[in-house]
Amino acid sequence: MLRRTSINFINKKLKANPSWNVLDIGCGYSANQYAKVVADVQDLSDFYKDKKFIKITDKKLSFKENEFDFVITSHVIEHVEDFQFFMQEIERISKQGYIELPTRLGDNLVFENLRDHIWWFKYDDELNLLIASKKNQILEPFVSVSTAKKLESIFRESLVLELFWENKIDFKIDNNLEMKSISKISFVLLIKKYFSKKIRKFFSKLKIK
Repeated sequence: MLRRTSINFINKKLKANPSWNVLDIGCGYSANQYAKVVADVQDLSDFYKDKKFIKITDKKLSFKENEFDFVITSHVIEHVEDFQFFMQEIERISKQGYIELPTRLGDNLVFENLRDHIWWFKYDDELNLLIASKKNQILEPFVSVSTAKKLESIFRESLVLELFWENKIDFKIDNNLEMKSISKISFVLLIKKYFSKKIRKFFSKLKIK
């Protein structure tokens, strides 16, 4: 089962169940506050003094079957080459969890995502299905990660996909979503159109006066 959710709802759920063994995998420097175990490909053991840190060194996760009550994967899956295997591993070590991904728009906006992200995702609300395809860069990126975070505080639903899963993560790969035939949108062209609009608006005001 897979459905839309929000990180606020998830945090309330975790707060209400303090006995749960919660894993945040691919946490970077911003692990969930309710995670008791955190894991990353970087060695962040010195940073997470108050949590159990596990360094990921292999494709197969070094955790037992159903070891965790809840698993958080925030902005991780889009980086993983064999994300299908990674999904299976998440399902193996827990029965439920939270997945956070950039929307296709959010993904295309950020400079750093240009090289780091492999996959694109969209969510089918009718089938409750996560649909993946190889990433396609339609829009020339023009914001940094820090700027994107500020935009997320206002436009989160447009830039971030938040999903709760239980028992099974329903997904499929559909490479038709790559949309290779669509023309790239240049940032320079957007700027030109912006200033062109501003200039026309300015002269239209002069005419009115």
